[in-house]
Amino acid sequence: MQTDSLSPIPLETLTALCKRRGFIFQSSEIYGGLNGFWDFGPLGVELKNNLRDAWWRDMVRSPPLGPDGEALDIVGLDSAIIQNPAVWAASGHLGGFNDPMADCRESKARYRADHLMVYRPKNGQGTRFAALTGEEARAEKRIKKVAKADPADYEVVEYTQIAEEEIPMVWGPDASEPGTLTPPREFNLMFKTFIGATSGEDNVAYLRPETAQGIFINYKNVLDTMRVKLPFGIAQVGKSFRNEVTPRNFIFRSREFEQMEMEWFCHPEEATKWYEYWVKTRLDWWASLGIDLNNLRRREHGSDELAFYSTACADVEYKYGFTHPDYGELEGIAHRGNHDLTQHTKHSGTKMEYHDPQTNEKVIPHVIEPASGLTRGVLVLLNEAFAEEFVPKGDSDAEVLQAAPGAPTPDGYEKRSVMRFSPRLAPVQVAVFPLLKNRPELVNKARDLHNELRGNWSCFYDQTGAIGRRYRRQDEIGTPFCVTVDFDSLEQDTVTVRERDSMKQVTLKQDELSSWLREQGI
Repeated sequence: MQTDSLSPIPLETLTALCKRRGFIFQSSEIYGGLNGFWDFGPLGVELKNNLRDAWWRDMVRSPPLGPDGEALDIVGLDSAIIQNPAVWAASGHLGGFNDPMADCRESKARYRADHLMVYRPKNGQGTRFAALTGEEARAEKRIKKVAKADPADYEVVEYTQIAEEEIPMVWGPDASEPGTLTPPREFNLMFKTFIGATSGEDNVAYLRPETAQGIFINYKNVLDTMRVKLPFGIAQVGKSFRNEVTPRNFIFRSREFEQMEMEWFCHPEEATKWYEYWVKTRLDWWASLGIDLNNLRRREHGSDELAFYSTACADVEYKYGFTHPDYGELEGIAHRGNHDLTQHTKHSGTKMEYHDPQTNEKVIPHVIEPASGLTRGVLVLLNEAFAEEFVPKGDSDAEVLQAAPGAPTPDGYEKRSVMRFSPRLAPVQVAVFPLLKNRPELVNKARDLHNELRGNWSCFYDQTGAIGRRYRRQDEIGTPFCVTVDFDSLEQDTVTVRERDSMKQVTLKQDELSSWLREQGI
């Protein structure tokens, strides 16, 4: 796993590996692609599904224990992607789900204005230079080259904070001269579509920008059918769509993505307790997947970041390669109060109260919402797992060396790329090899073993190339265990298991293999 001592993984290195090994492809690539949309390949969909299934198992099928040591009550839901437009009027998305946008008249590029950072001379004189967040070095380079000035003599502000009379003096990130950026304007992020055979305004609908509202509008249905009592949760995994102005950083910010959300309904007097519980629980869960705690942190939102109805909100953040040494959002845990249920009561006329049969009390529950991006979680797993190192050739016991970017391979070593996924999440969990492909007795026994194992684990069979090359291929896709059928297998009914991270081998009786694999956490 990554640690602070290692160099961050360049995003281009990660995206190249994802394409080369079948994790993630640019959507519609043969037609030039479509910005903000991605296709998950054979290995990527397995990794994504494994992460989704781990979340569902740990949140719904086997929920965590609460502060009192009792298992929590959480049920599942799968709501429609397209809902009555009145849902989005009630939730505020129709009127307030906007980002500030600016266009470049020269390059035709479009930017989120709050992601444009502008270097403004401290003395107020001269050209202002803009760059996207995370790319400020481009603006600083232009300051030195064009203005012949020191970036330290400039202050950095958001483009949204630039006065209107300054806009003609701003040099856009992709422009050849100043004055090509438009003033910021509001841009609604929801994708519009139409229901039925005509496309008039009476038939307008929207692709959902979040899965949460599908839970809120089904709150009463769950309450009436599942015999749940406060506190309880409703969980959902599903696709959401946001017409992001500037999708970027691979799958970190895209226009089509999947979310893993849970709404925890609780008594108003207990909401603060449950907020603290869920922030800690969700941080611990990500760490349980093998993510280094040095790369995770909790960040509380400031008062200027909170929605008007929110009491508190914290992010679980991860140190991505493209944010290093800073962090970026992975999951948000929000104390939403009773705003959503109150709004849907007001707009629909349906009462959202909870009636306590023991105390006869009626309350509108408060809601704690742990919400994470499934696709963003995949990016975290890829970032965290990827490593390059120099390993000794042959059977040498020499030390494994960290491979610094661009460093030459030392004598007696070879470079290996490895994905150190947690065994429970790896897209391929067990690879099975015959030692030689031209010996039918080895091939037949290996194929029989593969057929036996694939009923319980994600397995891959490979008989092509030298055994060392086969190991390297599996290392690069993150397979934790490789099982080789050799001549001892024919005589003694044993197999050789090679572990990915240590590269050590162990010999086991074939009838002991399944129980041994289960002991390894898969």
